[in-house]
Amino acid sequence: MTPEELVRDHTIYSCVMGSRAFGLATDDSDTDRRGVFLAPTPLQWRFDKPPTHVEGPADEQFSWELERFCELALRANPNALECLHSPLVERVDDTGRELLALRGAFLSRQVHQTFVRYAAGRRKKLEADVRQYGAPRWKPAMHLLRLLSSCRDLLRTGELVIDVGDDRELLLAVKRGEVPWREVVSRMARLADEADEAASDSPLPPEPDRRAVEDFLFRTRRASALQAGADHEVVQRVVRQGRVR
Repeated sequence: MTPEELVRDHTIYSCVMGSRAFGLATDDSDTDRRGVFLAPTPLQWRFDKPPTHVEGPADEQFSWELERFCELALRANPNALECLHSPLVERVDDTGRELLALRGAFLSRQVHQTFVRYAAGRRKKLEADVRQYGAPRWKPAMHLLRLLSSCRDLLRTGELVIDVGDDRELLLAVKRGEVPWREVVSRMARLADEADEAASDSPLPPEPDRRAVEDFLFRTRRASALQAGADHEVVQRVVRQGRVR
């Protein structure tokens, strides 16, 4: 089974991400698609395992295998968590709906360290651009502000909302380079401080519900194995009937 077939035939959930999901799309925005596929359980029993992720087959498309996706989301990986909260769902089956129903199980106060640490790494790259070229890459600067704001609000409310809402025009002004870098840095620092404050009394639990996610993964793998066995039995029965005739 090729990676393309895994995405085409075994996707349980897919959505649009990027600027279109964040409420930041403009006329020239790409359409970024993210998804989760379930590799049939028998493939996991081979020496050559199915891929943990697949790029494509369409442009700007990226998919994770379910187990890898759950691992990342349990670690509060921003890309994985935000994928579960996209308002633009394109494809979902029963297993995907069960995954979406578990969105809250992945959320914990760990998002504070993960999001802020991720943001710090991105900020260092932007500062390197300023030193080398005199200005940052403005689009990543915009998305860094968006991420910090999302982190702060998540810690305050316990809910992850990825649409930027009323911040759209300010963020697009940053993307166009209309906001001085000094002001952008000041806003980044303020958002990080506000996230630090919110973390201390956040309604989020200290840890994600790993047991609930693991139970879901186990049941899903088992159901896939049983389905593969049933399909094999049907094929064998048809073969035997053909031979009898």
